[in-house]
Amino acid sequence: MATVGRVSPSRKDQLTPHSLAFYVDVITSGTVLDAKPTDSPDQVTAILGSDFAENSFDDRSMWRDYGMVEFFWGRESRDHPWVGHHFTLQVHRLSSGGSTVNRAIRERYGRFDRHLRFDKLERLLTKRDVHMEDVPDPNAPAYTLHWQPVSQVSLIACRDHGRGKCRRGGERIGDVYAVSSSMSAEQVAWYRARYGRRNA
Repeated sequence: MATVGRVSPSRKDQLTPHSLAFYVDVITSGTVLDAKPTDSPDQVTAILGSDFAENSFDDRSMWRDYGMVEFFWGRESRDHPWVGHHFTLQVHRLSSGGSTVNRAIRERYGRFDRHLRFDKLERLLTKRDVHMEDVPDPNAPAYTLHWQPVSQVSLIACRDHGRGKCRRGGERIGDVYAVSSSMSAEQVAWYRARYGRRNA
């Protein structure tokens, strides 16, 4: 997986009340503190620490919840190693407050606001010549889906014009709901073929 390149936060970014630099780094690099979606459980834990909740539906799937960040793995059987599948930043959890941000992330990037505005994030990315493509989303019009083709990171934002907030929680219209990696070009093409007319 190619990356756009990690971006060092500018002085202006450092002066924001929360660290937008973290989201810019994830979207441009396709990693969380350099932890890749294909990394093993031990590799991710070495980076994010041992403070996580482990979950599984069966002996062939597993994910670890590090607060806002979740990493997912799969394997053919108990005799096979875990293979990294994807990670998701559950940004919507920030609206509930509490210690949602992992300590390693907090130590690197500082305090996080309870809401991440998509338009503000997109402006920062555009200034760095990093562009998100719109992708038809099955959850439209309540949500919009956006994709960075180089890093293969996708982003879901709230856009529910019929209500004062999104249906799933305390998010506001224009908030980022989640950020995930990796979404392949083949997946994007399937979404466009399957949902393009619905979102037209």
